[in-house]
Amino acid sequence: MDDRESRAWLGLVAVTQLLPAALDSQLQREAHLTHFEFMALTALRFAPESILRMTALADATNATLTRLSHVCTRLEKRGIVERTPSPDDRRATDIRLTTEGRRMLIRAMPGHIETARRLVIDALTPAQLDALAQITGTITDRLSGGEASPPPHD
Repeated sequence: MDDRESRAWLGLVAVTQLLPAALDSQLQREAHLTHFEFMALTALRFAPESILRMTALADATNATLTRLSHVCTRLEKRGIVERTPSPDDRRATDIRLTTEGRRMLIRAMPGHIETARRLVIDALTPAQLDALAQITGTITDRLSGGEASPPPHD
């Protein structure tokens, strides 16, 4: 890598390591949730009837079924989610956000949004935010197999 590539790569690595820890810290301190739990609950909140099949929730959170199962077990013990056999396929499991889970998520949102704003959104100009959205979209497409051709080099 040349100097420009190295700076960009190391900057991205630093953000991907530091940001999750900062988000986890705030959510655990204020809402007793990990960032992963928060994202899983958010996916459930916006699902029809706040229910997703376990495999769909794993896809939505980029998690393995094993990891998600452990997390759902912890959340279920706290009354935040419920597991039920899927009515469409008895071999599958549905996860439903409970009323208490919805309340917890709603209480956690303001602090999470404030942290995201303080650490990322407010640190950037509008042009930088647009560039960040484009950059993260391009990388996400590449990681999810969406884009096959590399971008042109300057």
